[in-house]
Amino acid sequence: MAENPIVPTVPFDQDGVHHGFLRLPYSRDDSAWGSVMIPITVIRNGDGPTALLTGGNHGDEYEGPVALQDLAVTLSASDVSGRVIIVPAFNYPAFRAGTRTSPIDKGNLNRSFPGRPDGTVTEKIAHYFDSHLVPMADIVLDFHSGGKTLEFVPFASAHVLEDKEQQAACVAAARAFNAPYTAIMLEIDSVGMYDTAVEEKGKVFVTTELCGGGTATARSIAIAKKGVRNVLRHAGILEGSPEIHLSVSLDMPDGNCFVFSEIDGMIEPVVDLGDEVSEGDLVAKVWQTDRTGVSPTEYYAKRSGILMARHFPGLIKSGDCLAVIAVVV
Repeated sequence: MAENPIVPTVPFDQDGVHHGFLRLPYSRDDSAWGSVMIPITVIRNGDGPTALLTGGNHGDEYEGPVALQDLAVTLSASDVSGRVIIVPAFNYPAFRAGTRTSPIDKGNLNRSFPGRPDGTVTEKIAHYFDSHLVPMADIVLDFHSGGKTLEFVPFASAHVLEDKEQQAACVAAARAFNAPYTAIMLEIDSVGMYDTAVEEKGKVFVTTELCGGGTATARSIAIAKKGVRNVLRHAGILEGSPEIHLSVSLDMPDGNCFVFSEIDGMIEPVVDLGDEVSEGDLVAKVWQTDRTGVSPTEYYAKRSGILMARHFPGLIKSGDCLAVIAVVV
C-alpha cells in the first residue's frame, strides 16, 4: 500500500509546546505544488497517557474548534503529564468553507474511515488519523454539534460496544466531560465513522453534540471548554478532579427514537428541545409550501422521553431527520 503523503511539521515525542501543521500536498488550478495545511498543536511533558482532541470533523460545527484553539493557547507543558494532540479543524477544507463536507471532493470525513493513502483529500486525512494519530492515543475526544441542519440539547456521549470493559471506560469519560446531558448513542449510519475506527482500535472514545444551527453560543462554548479539561483530568493528564455538576442521563435504545419527514415542506414545531413527550404525542407538523388549503402532515413520537434533537432550518426535505426522542434514564 502507498504511504500517506501527509507530513507533520511538529514533533510528537519532544517535550514542550509545538504549534504547526499537518501538510497534505494538493495540486490544484491555483497552486500546482500547493498543500492543505491542517493546524495542529502537540503539548508533551514526559511519559504518560496521550489524548487526541479534534474539532471541525464537520466544518460547520464550532464549539470544538473554539475550545481547542483556546486550549492550544492556554495549556503549558508544565500543566501536562503525558501528551495532548490538538487538532481544532480536523476537516480543514470543510472548516474553511463553513460546510459539513469538503468543498474539494465533497467528502464527509466522518463517513470516510479508515480512508486511503492514495485516495481523495478527505480519504487521505482519514487514513493519516487512522494509521498515525489514533494509534498514539489512549483517549480520543471528537467534538460535534448539529451543524447547520440539526440542533441538540448539549450532551457528551459514548456508544454501546461489544467489549463491555471498553464501553464502561468510554461511558466514564463521557460522564467526566459533564455536559448538561450524557447519552448512550445509537448511530443510524456508523459505517466509515471516526467513532467506529477509534473504538475498533480499543481506545477510549468520547464525542459530543453541543447545540447546533451552524453557530455557537457563550453557553455552548463554556460547556466545551470545561468538558475538554475535565476529560484531561479524568485521563490523568491534568492534575485534579473533573468539575462535576448535575448531568441528565439519556439513552437511545432503538430506531423508535427517530422521526423522519416523508414530505418536503415547512416545519411547525409543536415541542421544543428538552421538552418531555409521551408516546403518541404530536411533535411537529410539516406544511406544504406550494399551495394553500392543504392540512399539514403530522408527526408523532414513537416513544416517551424528551426531545433530544430537531431539524434546525425551517424547511425540510423528505427523508430528513425531523426529531429525536431520547429516554431519560
